Amino acid sequence: MADSEYVRVADLADLRDSGPEVVSPAGHAIALFHHEGEVYAVDNRCPHMGFPLSKGTVEDGLLTCHWHHARFELAEGDTLDIFADDVQTFPVEVRDGDVYVDPDPEPDVPPETRWRNRLVDGMAETLSLVQAKAVIHLDDLGEGFTTPVETAVEFGTTYRADGWGRGLTTLGAMANLYDRVDHAEKLRAMHVGVGAVADNCSGEPPRFDQYALGNRDLTKARLKSWFRENCEVRDSDGAERTIRAAAALLDPADIAEIMVAAGTDHLYMNASHTLDFLNKAFETLDHVGWEHAEDVLATTVEQFTDAARAEERPEWRQPVDVAALCFEVHEDLDDLCEAGAGRAWDRPDGFVETLLSEDPEAIVDALRAAIREGATGEQLAQEVSLAATRRVAQFGTSNEFRDWNTVHHTFTYANAVHSLARRTDADEIYRACVDAAMSVYLDRFLNQPPAPIPDTQDSDRDPETIREELLGTFDETESVDRAGRLVAEHFAAGGDRDALVRTLAHGLLREDADFHTLQNFEAAVSRFDCASDEREQRLALIATARYLSAHFPTRREREQTFNIARRLHRGESLHAE
Repeated sequence: MADSEYVRVADLADLRDSGPEVVSPAGHAIALFHHEGEVYAVDNRCPHMGFPLSKGTVEDGLLTCHWHHARFELAEGDTLDIFADDVQTFPVEVRDGDVYVDPDPEPDVPPETRWRNRLVDGMAETLSLVQAKAVIHLDDLGEGFTTPVETAVEFGTTYRADGWGRGLTTLGAMANLYDRVDHAEKLRAMHVGVGAVADNCSGEPPRFDQYALGNRDLTKARLKSWFRENCEVRDSDGAERTIRAAAALLDPADIAEIMVAAGTDHLYMNASHTLDFLNKAFETLDHVGWEHAEDVLATTVEQFTDAARAEERPEWRQPVDVAALCFEVHEDLDDLCEAGAGRAWDRPDGFVETLLSEDPEAIVDALRAAIREGATGEQLAQEVSLAATRRVAQFGTSNEFRDWNTVHHTFTYANAVHSLARRTDADEIYRACVDAAMSVYLDRFLNQPPAPIPDTQDSDRDPETIREELLGTFDETESVDRAGRLVAEHFAAGGDRDALVRTLAHGLLREDADFHTLQNFEAAVSRFDCASDEREQRLALIATARYLSAHFPTRREREQTFNIARRLHRGESLHAE
């Protein structure tokens, strides 16, 4: 190394006599230590939370920070405490009694690699602060989306034996929101997503993959038959080998057909989660690339083979056997689809109101007629999703709080069905529409009495003021109906609808929102984007605003951690407060 790279920073005798010194060559604060006859130089900021390491203690080759007791090997900076990260060290030379330091050494690894590795450390040890710091640094390095998502997908599909769960589903939802929110919320969304994967994997055994079937000449029809049969008899190994082969051989639309068929051989599987999680797996593959399809889709298998089946639940059998009504439509689908082939469906007046009625046979008849008259799976799923959104928007707060989850599950299921219908036009999509419609029917008691949908016709108030008030409702309890009214007023005032979405996202991501709340907002944004008119857009945001308000405020622990990480990235001195 050339002499010109080194800077004189201290007198050796003074350093030996006076103890640690802080020097600032090139404006960088470096702590110097004389220990066991050697001179060491380290970054003076503790990599954990920025405390001056010059105030620490050196003993037996270890430097200990006095704030949180993180320990560092003095020569190379390696930490014994993963929560702290390794500390930067600087090359030192002693010449004629003077201490020289290279203040700008070449890094051992590229910073992008270092922070990706730290993200994995944070996930492995469920260290929220480490995760937040990694997300922020990766963003600063221009890798704020792809690297966290790909890293978390790889982690989540490797370290959870039960496979795809709420963690990876949350990650997919946050990835979907990424382009819809402001920059600070992008970072929060990634922090939420990777943290959810880490929490879901914590304490779980790792996953051991099966191999794909070796026959490269297998047809879609045969793979579809095998996958469904393996799921039917709850054989997860056979199902995984089959779907891995399908992922290697078929295009995404054919894979979606196979998995939707298996996911609708029984009703409303896993209380909505099977198709919802499958949809998020597909959407996540859209983000990370379908070359990852084998490993990602293999993790969803347990959602099929181990799933609870709604026809086994008493509410689907008594006092009305709605399960039997669903299966009757399933059996007639071939004839209904043949009758509707080549026809264009016009939604009849009052169709959604029929779906919201108290007569399950009338609901089934309306669905049959729609298929017979040429309604596509995507069209029918859109209407059922609209009915499910109404259930959330009109949830009566006189019900038990936990019943929010009931209407929520139907809502996210219907949203997943609509998303899947845009991937495949397979007839099995109609089965999912019928399941969703029956779940909407079973939720009817949660709209008794129905909360009125606010329909503000005019407002001359500033939309920004309305958005600020809406955020304020999340700081209060029992502001559910007011939140809905403010959304309606924002539409009436002609406010920027995307700004309203960003405001709701900010309100969501600053809270310690639980899995269902994160799901609910992301599904509402999907409904907003798929709406056919302003009325449907308004309904979607009223529904989620009411849901969010019911679940806020929280302690905001995650926001505190995120803000600490952001302030550390700015170089602020937290210890000085």
